[in-house]
Amino acid sequence: MYKLLRPLLFKLDSESAHHLLIKVSQLAKLAPIRQLLSTIYAHNDPALKLKVFDLNFDNPIGLAAGFDKECQMFELLSAIGFGSVEFGTITAQPQPGNPRPRIFRLPEDEALINRMGFPSQGADLLAKRLSLLPRNAADRIRIGINIGKTKAVPIERAQEDYVASFSKLKEYGDYFVLNVSSPNTPELRMLQERTRLNDLLRALQAVNIDQAPLLIKVAPDLSYAEIDDILECCQQHSISGIIATNTTFSRDGLKSSSSERGGLSGRPLFARSYDIVSYIAKRTERKFPIVAVGGVFSAEDAYKMMQAGASLVQVYTALVYEGPAVVMRIKRGLSKIVAQEGVSSISELISR
Repeated sequence: MYKLLRPLLFKLDSESAHHLLIKVSQLAKLAPIRQLLSTIYAHNDPALKLKVFDLNFDNPIGLAAGFDKECQMFELLSAIGFGSVEFGTITAQPQPGNPRPRIFRLPEDEALINRMGFPSQGADLLAKRLSLLPRNAADRIRIGINIGKTKAVPIERAQEDYVASFSKLKEYGDYFVLNVSSPNTPELRMLQERTRLNDLLRALQAVNIDQAPLLIKVAPDLSYAEIDDILECCQQHSISGIIATNTTFSRDGLKSSSSERGGLSGRPLFARSYDIVSYIAKRTERKFPIVAVGGVFSAEDAYKMMQAGASLVQVYTALVYEGPAVVMRIKRGLSKIVAQEGVSSISELISR
């Protein structure tokens, strides 16, 4: 079905197509439609259940931040079988983001370039939407909330800005992600530096009274020495995990010719994300949870990330190019791999 629709969607610019999807997704609020989608895309294998940062996940496949920034498609995303959905990146204050156009497809590479710049209606609106979700929502799908810095806030006041968002949203998320690595907000990546990151994590943990899992999303363009600094900060402040990685400035290996500025995602990012996942896993002796994101399109991609040390994987660009069935295909493929490897669960596979 999606193969028939994709050429029509791709006639629209990326953001217009996305807004159309948001409108269509509202049909999933109707119970019969939601049930139909669940039936079509169902693959509920108990062998794919696992526990990460002390949370139970129905499966290891999550939606990366950026696709549903403000919880507008929750029913649809839940119905097509994600184990987790990460909303955001959200900012404390409303902001428009960068001027359009700001998302660009590279079909030859199955990649995207985006320079969104955190368009956001603000943490208050997201809190309101999350408060309206069914009380058992967390039993069906884990909710992550990705927080970034408001552009107008100077870097010296970033701590206050992140704390403001977290304080408004902390009762609605199962886990929280600090986005300090987007390439599209000026100075944001400076928050990955040791001193600034220590200050930010100290401020957030001071208000994290319920000890919700906090994760850091890192850039793929960091050196290994910079990653070491981040890992030391994580250990010092009892951070629960790392998301590796955000989009990249690099254009290495592209078949397409594009001069558009912004962060690159999709298949070309896989190798670098894989390398960083592997490095972090080795440095932490596979004792520190890693969420792998970047170019995951198949069960084989997901399994390779898990072999490298990831506990969970996320997709975004694959959903744009392959449609909702990609979640089911990855899960079915992982189920086959679990059976072929002669273990009883994905957790056993990851821990080997």
